[in-house]
Amino acid sequence: MKVSTEKIENSQMVLEVEAEPEEVARSLEEAYRRLVGRAEVPGFRRGKAPRAMLERYIGREALLEEALEHLVPDLLNQAIAEQGIEAIAQPEVEITQVDPVSFKATVPVRPTVELGHYRELSIATEPVAVAEEEVNKVIEQLRYQHAPWEPVERPIKLDDLVTIDVAGSAEGKPLLDRKDLQFQVLQGLPFPVTGFAEKLEGLEKGQDSEFSISLPADYGASELAGKECLFKVRVGEIKEKKLPELDDEFAKSIGQGFETLDALTDSVMSNLRLMSQERARRRYEEKVIDAVVELSSVEFPPILVEQEIDRLIAAQERKLGESRLSLEDYLRSRKKSKEELREEFRPVASRQVTGSLVLAKVAEVEELAVTDEEIEEEVVAMVQGEGERGEELRKLFQSAAARQSLERVLVTRKTVKRLVEIASGEAEYISGEDNATSGEAKATSGEAESTSSGESGVV
Repeated sequence: MKVSTEKIENSQMVLEVEAEPEEVARSLEEAYRRLVGRAEVPGFRRGKAPRAMLERYIGREALLEEALEHLVPDLLNQAIAEQGIEAIAQPEVEITQVDPVSFKATVPVRPTVELGHYRELSIATEPVAVAEEEVNKVIEQLRYQHAPWEPVERPIKLDDLVTIDVAGSAEGKPLLDRKDLQFQVLQGLPFPVTGFAEKLEGLEKGQDSEFSISLPADYGASELAGKECLFKVRVGEIKEKKLPELDDEFAKSIGQGFETLDALTDSVMSNLRLMSQERARRRYEEKVIDAVVELSSVEFPPILVEQEIDRLIAAQERKLGESRLSLEDYLRSRKKSKEELREEFRPVASRQVTGSLVLAKVAEVEELAVTDEEIEEEVVAMVQGEGERGEELRKLFQSAAARQSLERVLVTRKTVKRLVEIASGEAEYISGEDNATSGEAKATSGEAESTSSGESGVV
């Protein structure tokens, strides 16, 4: 076997491999022995046909193809080992000729990350403030949520709750037939079709009405897309929200222990401030990470982006599954192919791979690690209050793979925290210490976890 190597961009090595004649001959003989036991050669019992007869029966090309299926991977693995190459994913192989047998393999190797002087970063934190208008808006939302519906004797207005009989048909095909339908007249509501709610404005109790609306171009039944749908409506009861007075009685009606309106207002203010602080924290973390990435030079093989796209699509499928939708249904409704979806995810995947590799390198330089006790504490926090599902989670994290994955998440969390300390001026270092580092980084795309938690309610 003759091997030549060349390092190319994006952390890849190209191997040119030429097989020795005796290696090819040995592989052809092994291929013959595998095939002769499976082939039915006329005039011979299975496994007894001479090689020349087998070649004549199946063709030399088929024999060579069988031989190369085993020879090429064997020679590639041998060449990678001999050259001391650390492949991080399956190489791409192209057979360049068969006489002599030669092939080219593009091997993805460990990414390289050169960190800039990230310890010199200084990024101002943004002030957090809650405007009085925000508090008033939440109070009004609570007021509306706790307002009862009361019948009114007037024409329908937007936001009313009405009881209607409705029938809809297009091209003679019935699409909707409901009696005593409770329907809130909200502007832009897509049910049963956009524009329906607005057609109800001005109608009175007991009134019959007919009107037509064009079905949207992406309507589920494609043969009816764009067609006119005729609706027949009879209006029953009309109700509106009767907003309660903003007083202590209203605060008590919320049911969370508020005795006065001031207490409710203070609670709303406090929770809005916490939510604002949380959003500011997440924005600051993202700003710091972006700044560290901007200072760094990162090179990685394209396969890492493809793997991250696979992960993002799998996450999309799981999310759709929760709504009982398939990825195929989702793509069909948006008139996209899976390849178009992959291209849509590509910029996001590339950013996440780059950020993950930079954070992994920072963790290495900062010598950040987590202990078994910290991992166990995180598992306990995750399963707390989860009941039976909590026990399933605990069993899951008994496996080495799951604990290693959690370990990477916790290291990432520590790394982000460390960078925030540096950028905000809270970190302390020995004077004159240099942090400009370079070298290989672990290929861990998709491991960087968002350290933010979900927003809590405002009351």
